[in-house]
Amino acid sequence: MTRFVLDASVSLAWYFDNVPAPYALAVWDHVRLGAWPVVPSLWIFESANTLLVAERRKLLDRPAAELIVQKFEELMAGRFDIVQSPITMRDLFEFSRSYQLAAYDAVYLDLAIRLSLPLATLDLSLSAAARRAGVPLFS
Repeated sequence: MTRFVLDASVSLAWYFDNVPAPYALAVWDHVRLGAWPVVPSLWIFESANTLLVAERRKLLDRPAAELIVQKFEELMAGRFDIVQSPITMRDLFEFSRSYQLAAYDAVYLDLAIRLSLPLATLDLSLSAAARRAGVPLFS
């Protein structure tokens, strides 16, 4: 089984984008075929917040947002590993600073490094930081 760290930018694109990025679709195909995403517990909060903001901005109506939440719950129940990040606040602060990332993006990179897993992301800054850190991008 292929495991990889999944950034919320990719998983949100599966359901939220009218036309998901080809990379997001390719990652989804891997998941459908048995690849196993690993996400930090932060992923839940980041995904929920993105959906709430989209609903408030009228980019999604309530039924569409709730359907996406349901789909994510189904995925989490059977196809995701949700990991509590062991990084301390000070280490996260320094790690984020050294890679010039937002702290929440740095959590994904730190997890990929700690578990020696590739990273799936649509975030250009996070992709660049992963390359600098020697973390392969999931493909």
